[in-house]
Amino acid sequence: MPQDYLDLLAEFVAETRWEDFDPAAIAAAKDVVLDTVGAILAGSRLSENANFAGLAATMSGPGKSTVLGHANRVQPVWATMVNATAGVSLEMDEGNRLGGGHPSIHVTPGAIAVGEDLGRSGRDVLASIIVGYEVISRIGTATTVKAEVHSHGTWGTIGIAAAAARLMGFDAAQTRVAMNLAMSMSPANTWTPCIEGATVRNLYPGRSGFQGIMAAHLSQCGYTAIADGPADLYRTFLGDGFDPDAVVGGLGGDTYRIQQNYFKLHACCLYNHPVLDAVQDLLREEPFAPSEVKSIAVTAPPIAGIMADPHPDNMLAAKFSIPYAVAAAICYGRTDVTAFLPERVDNTDIRALAERVTLDSDPEMNLRRYDYPSARVAVQLADGRVRRAEVTSQRGDFSNPAGREELLGKFDLLARDTLGSAGVQQVIETVSRLDRLSDVGELTALLSTP
Repeated sequence: MPQDYLDLLAEFVAETRWEDFDPAAIAAAKDVVLDTVGAILAGSRLSENANFAGLAATMSGPGKSTVLGHANRVQPVWATMVNATAGVSLEMDEGNRLGGGHPSIHVTPGAIAVGEDLGRSGRDVLASIIVGYEVISRIGTATTVKAEVHSHGTWGTIGIAAAAARLMGFDAAQTRVAMNLAMSMSPANTWTPCIEGATVRNLYPGRSGFQGIMAAHLSQCGYTAIADGPADLYRTFLGDGFDPDAVVGGLGGDTYRIQQNYFKLHACCLYNHPVLDAVQDLLREEPFAPSEVKSIAVTAPPIAGIMADPHPDNMLAAKFSIPYAVAAAICYGRTDVTAFLPERVDNTDIRALAERVTLDSDPEMNLRRYDYPSARVAVQLADGRVRRAEVTSQRGDFSNPAGREELLGKFDLLARDTLGSAGVQQVIETVSRLDRLSDVGELTALLSTP
């Protein structure tokens, strides 16, 4: 019987050797781990996530896996659920435009938790993250997702199942079963909680990680899977099409998807980022005050049309409002985590300017494309001038990379309140030699609090 795309994908997960990863892929994976850890630590300080950490400790019972930013050690599925939820809560986790989602927050928390539980080396965990990330991004590339479906959680489940299977020593056949089980366990999520600012949305990657690890264990229990989980889900229920050839085209080549990611430099949904870059470009060229702005016309991909509310009700909803983000960038001068805090969201000056932002769509715009603009901005000033800018690749994307110091500064900003300055530097140094740690617990020991 000839191999299909799932056989090839499972073989890639189970049989790719560490020696197959070149230094650039390993370096990229370390950067992704550091960025993801920073997002988790910052998010762990939110009250609901601190409460969730306590709940997990109660419901899990004793375990070996660390709840980052807290003292709790729990079972891997619970550590994964809490950590992934915290990591997405401030909208600072990295992503992948080619795959249309956020692979690391779906695979890294689970890979660390399973690796910690099993006493795996840093190299083992890094390898599982690279292959799990690859699976998530490629399944995303192959999927034409329905407009109302939010990608968080949907194809993340198969990626963490793949990473867990690798860490658990599965062969290719076992890995395929685990991945197919995971697809039938994937959460179905809409954009509605994002737009309303309902924080149940932050559970999307946490639930996905929980289910993906469970899928690996359930395969050991003897549960059976359908023949083609991704096609079943994405040709019918969650998607309008699925292309198996796109999953494996170029698989195992010289460049891995983890090298083609983006790091967030704005604390909000990706669809804001090209817009905000354009606004910041205009402000750098010739600054203007909010009082000088008559109107701002934004053109973005069609999906961004749901992000047009100038008066979001809360912090999370503000991260999915293009008018708010643009107004905050001009009035406040920043787009980091502090720009979306509740006191900013209620700021009357920001709200007044947001009312002067209009949103239009261009059907040719698509953030999976790099051959066409991702956003256009036209600022009409009170003196009659119109300032224009457009952006194809937002800053932080692999095609328009941020500097090393900027990424380290982002980690410091996210992690300092939890770790302190000395702790930040210790974690940066430890992640830099993650592939040389005999036990990933050497890293996680630095990420818990007394």
